[in-house]
Amino acid sequence: MKERPESGEMKRKVAEHPCFSPETQHLFGRLHLPVAPSCNIQCNYCDRKYDCVNESRPGVTSEVLSPPDALKRTDEILKQNPYIKVVGIAGPGDPLDNDETFETFRLVREKYPDATFCVSTNGLLLSDRFEELAAAGVETLTVTMNADDPDIQKKIIGGIYYKGKRYKGREAAEILIENQLKGIQKAVEAGMTVKINTVLIPGVNDKHIIELARKMNEMGVYIMNIMPLISQAAFKEITPPTDQERKAVQDACAPYVKQMRHCRQCRSDAYGLIGKDLSVERKKREQEFKKL
Repeated sequence: MKERPESGEMKRKVAEHPCFSPETQHLFGRLHLPVAPSCNIQCNYCDRKYDCVNESRPGVTSEVLSPPDALKRTDEILKQNPYIKVVGIAGPGDPLDNDETFETFRLVREKYPDATFCVSTNGLLLSDRFEELAAAGVETLTVTMNADDPDIQKKIIGGIYYKGKRYKGREAAEILIENQLKGIQKAVEAGMTVKINTVLIPGVNDKHIIELARKMNEMGVYIMNIMPLISQAAFKEITPPTDQERKAVQDACAPYVKQMRHCRQCRSDAYGLIGKDLSVERKKREQEFKKL
């Protein structure tokens, strides 16, 4: 496995990030601010239409916040939960497709200069907006990349919207992959700690993921998170992988990229420790209050 030297500051940031460090996931928390509703890709496994307090999956949020409201929520949550060290934006759309992402980070940074900023993106605009992302102080980055083969990627996305034009099929897949790889390379070279999220889709990319892991190793990616498909949207008829099938793919990829095995596929408004999402408790309290 290709190892990238880590500075003392990088090691500290990784240690305090519950998604990047399984060893300290029970000590430090993260706060997701749902300020980014717009998305430029239609993934065949994505459905953002529903919000249930019992749901824990990417793209779900009880509300979309404005940047000023996001700062107010940050004030409230960090005051109550000082163990939260990471402030991230992960949707409910794609953060880089929303200018509110950068305004939110600006406001939060002014008040919390020591917070670790994190973004989770599909990567379509990562190369184009990388300088803005770096200027915002983002230090940890997650890119959802499900294939680096256009013939596989075209099966996973319904289309993309890029620079004012819609693309479908192989052309869309080629543009997406090219932009993802360019953006990941920029991030690694800039010293960001990069995580790759990959959705394991039986019969689509399950045999390909090891090739993707090899590529990510060559590029200097820090960690890879192989997530099981949630059967919904256009992929609602596909049976999700079993835990054993997912573990087999993780084990096959582990020689190339460190594997994140503690992911809970959290909501875009999640906060607290991994596996103990306080946003769900907050929503339940609000519902109970309305009944009074």
